[in-house]
Amino acid sequence: MLIDLPEKRYYGIGEVAKAFKVNTSLIRFWEKEFDILKPKKNAKGNRKFTPEDIKNLQFIYHLVKVRGFTLEGAKTHLKEQKQEALSTFEIISKLKGIKAQLIKIKTQL
Repeated sequence: MLIDLPEKRYYGIGEVAKAFKVNTSLIRFWEKEFDILKPKKNAKGNRKFTPEDIKNLQFIYHLVKVRGFTLEGAKTHLKEQKQEALSTFEIISKLKGIKAQLIKIKTQL
């Protein structure tokens, strides 16, 4: 899944939910369930997600929505193979982005 977010330092929960095409309540729920999600909160209590949080959300989304893991299964997978699985996921995401760019160039020719 390619997330179309502008490059910024912090993202609001509304932007993140819209990019993932989910409700903000799901993002808040995943924040409570998964330890790797730690968005910063401002004085009002609004969540501000960093690009690292977005990568973690993409990985959680991939595990739960795409691969069909249960929440407990996704938590276990993250604890056991976090670094290996995350780096593999990042490589696959980059390759999908390159593929999308190449397809776009091909259609323009």
